[in-house]
Amino acid sequence: MTQTHPTPASQPPTRHRLQRWLLQGHGKRTAGPHAREHAHQQHSWWRVMCLTGVDYFSTLGYQPGIAFLAAGALSPFATLVLVLLTLFGALPVYSRVAAASPHGEGSISMLANRLSSWRSKLFILCLLGFAATDFIITITLSAADATAHILENPFFPETLHYPVLLTLLLITILGAVFLKGFSEAIGVAVFLVICYLTLNCIVIVCGIIELTHHPEAFPQWREALFVSHGSPGMMVAMAFLLFPKLALGLSGFETGVAVMPLVQGGGEQLRERVQNTKKLLLTAALIMSVLLIGSSIVTTLLIPASEFAKGGKANGRALAYLAHQYLGEGFGTAYDLSTIAILWFAGASAMAGLLNIVPRYLPRYGMAPAWARASRPLVLVFTAVAFAVTIIFRADVDAQSGAYATGVLVLMCSAAIAVTLTMWGTSRKQWLFAVISGVFVYTTIVNIIERPEGVKIASFFILATVVVSFVSRILRATELRIEGVELDAKARQFVAEAQRNNVIRVIANHPDSRDALEYRLKERQERQDNLIPASEPVLFFEVYVDDASEFSDVLDIHGVDVSGYRVLRANSPAVPNAIAGFLLHLRDATGKIPHVYFDWTEGNPVTYLLKYIVFGEGYTAPVTREILRRAEPNPRRRPTVHVSE
Repeated sequence: MTQTHPTPASQPPTRHRLQRWLLQGHGKRTAGPHAREHAHQQHSWWRVMCLTGVDYFSTLGYQPGIAFLAAGALSPFATLVLVLLTLFGALPVYSRVAAASPHGEGSISMLANRLSSWRSKLFILCLLGFAATDFIITITLSAADATAHILENPFFPETLHYPVLLTLLLITILGAVFLKGFSEAIGVAVFLVICYLTLNCIVIVCGIIELTHHPEAFPQWREALFVSHGSPGMMVAMAFLLFPKLALGLSGFETGVAVMPLVQGGGEQLRERVQNTKKLLLTAALIMSVLLIGSSIVTTLLIPASEFAKGGKANGRALAYLAHQYLGEGFGTAYDLSTIAILWFAGASAMAGLLNIVPRYLPRYGMAPAWARASRPLVLVFTAVAFAVTIIFRADVDAQSGAYATGVLVLMCSAAIAVTLTMWGTSRKQWLFAVISGVFVYTTIVNIIERPEGVKIASFFILATVVVSFVSRILRATELRIEGVELDAKARQFVAEAQRNNVIRVIANHPDSRDALEYRLKERQERQDNLIPASEPVLFFEVYVDDASEFSDVLDIHGVDVSGYRVLRANSPAVPNAIAGFLLHLRDATGKIPHVYFDWTEGNPVTYLLKYIVFGEGYTAPVTREILRRAEPNPRRRPTVHVSE
């Protein structure tokens, strides 16, 4: 087999320096399933863990307060349930996802592979809508929460209390970091995570030491538990029932597998990448589990209940309250600064997830402009969307938390269900993952019932994703999207024989019976209508549409001799694109301008154009001509199209 890439001979004009900078890395892809992963520099797993962990670990800034508001004195037990589901639910699920998607396709691809054609694409678009909800809201909510911590610090001047403007400034700085590059983002993440985790450990250890100086705290807590819930059995039951309210503490796993291309171990070392990603997920889960339980205990026992309420000093910043209370204003301010920094940069993991997921799907399906394969234009787009969301919700953390939880939980549901379906009938652990899926489904449903605004916001993102994707698909309908042309030995022989003549003549044939009679009648008609000399041979070219929902593919051409008629057959997502790609290949391979012959298609042009967009065939001759015109601006080098009645 030989392969060439049909490209127009005309060279594009030199790009402007700014355009070159924006599109740096555009088109760099590697092979693999959905693969198309960008050629980002790879890093040690623990450094990538810090990038994904800025979102996961930053929940310590508000999770203890959420837990107390949801469960009261039962908060440590509800947090323990969260930890158990993290270690024995989310972690096993995403370890399986990592093994099944070493290029970072994630659970979205695992589910989509079980569907076909447009159903698969629509399903992916819906899941991408939830992913966009999760990641975009992560950026805006985290920046808004960082702003809240800035405004609540006693040293911050009240004259600068402009939450929306401060949040927009933080998002702008985050976008600027990613415009610089992934390596810079990872470097910032490593520094912030080390500082933040160190300060949190100091606060929690200090809180535990403080509890030893107040031996009455434990009896009072135990009494409050029995007064509120009666028996240990009721406490356990309530802890499980209250768990969905703490679900924000599960964020970060989907991002962990989405950024797998950044983890060392590509090419022939994918097994190493999978193992490193599993280390990343396990280490992050263990660190967070210890800190969540420790923070829940010290905040529940040391902070008065009234301070957790809205307007209280511990509302949304329980550990910061302890830092100021027991370690002084200086250390408390340092803790505030680290919290502000990691909350601001929590959006980095979301941005990294978006920059790895979107180019993997939408441009490949023709549902985003070709430049969407490059990171920097996407950074500008996502930053603009984050601006709009921040302004719409006026940088209000509470207003966005429902959508954040919905996005996180739907993605975790999809991952658990994907793993369960993949293992069904092949492993005895299938029932274990079925139970995990049930828990996540229950949690998602409870969250949606309690916070329906999350589904409303997610629905907007889904609708926007679907509309933009299909508009882009329509706008790119006449784009040459053949990635390469491969011919088998027989096809190469036919081309070599045709090349001996002055003109290479190709008849585009819609295959019916595919017998000698069909080709004899077709050849006779074209020779009569277009005055093709009887002495000049012709090639028949037939295209079979396999999956019209795909946008681009390598054109694999096979030669077949049917009673002396030379027939070339190929499978492709779209007939006009396959014909145009083959003609350009003939021109480049032989140095001769080929001629192609069509019949007019009877019917409404608009109907046939829509048929082409959805089913890959229809208004073949005019669309092929337009694809050739766009691919080759020079008419003298453009294959010649003939159309007969």
